[in-house]
Amino acid sequence: MIFNTTIFGPIHSRRLGISLGINLMPNDGKLCSFDCVYCEAGLNSQGPGTSGVPSRETVKRLLTKKLAAMSEAGEALDVITFSGNGEPTLHPQFAGIIHDTLTRRDHYYPTARVSVLSNATMIDRAEVVKALKTVDNNILKLDSAIAATLRAMNRPVSANVLPAGIIENLKQFAGSCVIQTMLLRGVVAGMTIDNTTDVEVNALIAAYKAIQPREVQLYSLDRTPPEAGLTAVTPSEMEAIADKMRAAGINARTYC
Repeated sequence: MIFNTTIFGPIHSRRLGISLGINLMPNDGKLCSFDCVYCEAGLNSQGPGTSGVPSRETVKRLLTKKLAAMSEAGEALDVITFSGNGEPTLHPQFAGIIHDTLTRRDHYYPTARVSVLSNATMIDRAEVVKALKTVDNNILKLDSAIAATLRAMNRPVSANVLPAGIIENLKQFAGSCVIQTMLLRGVVAGMTIDNTTDVEVNALIAAYKAIQPREVQLYSLDRTPPEAGLTAVTPSEMEAIADKMRAAGINARTYC
């Protein structure tokens, strides 16, 4: 599902509430440092399109217009969420756009939160880290702490992206970030994927303890993924995994 606008929604998010979306990637393609087997925006093979990324000024103008209209109409808003057709922190003006968004939020909807959904591949950049530390919900992906599984699930564009490096970089947000983990199983291109095993869950628990997030969000498929052969984890299975994490001192929540 490609988002064909820079500002979209508001929609109701199962994790965040009434959410106004901001897509910093092209409106006619996908641009991401991961190529996740389950991505709702589809696979990277569809290409980045021809529109390019929106400028900082364009994002500010469109967001201001939308928030003003919603405020005038008396519409509710819980959160402004950066997501869309790829990895938002890839945008070269990401830090400036975050600053503009916080300013616009404070003016029109001061009680709304600003959330960023990120795959954590760009948090080796100081300006990205600094910007993410200013938002209310810095939500970062970690689907597996085991290299083979992460590479099978997330299919990073760069061969240098491995769990150890991601986990080390995530420690910068100790106590403040939210870690989001997709739980699933299946077979893709002849390779079995299952991050719900005891080995996988124990590795994730060790990673969470090292990162010390304020919360871990566990979820599974709720839409048909672009790769066939994947199966959603049931709510009862997710809750059992969350219980194991809670017993280890992790603040884990499930979203079904």
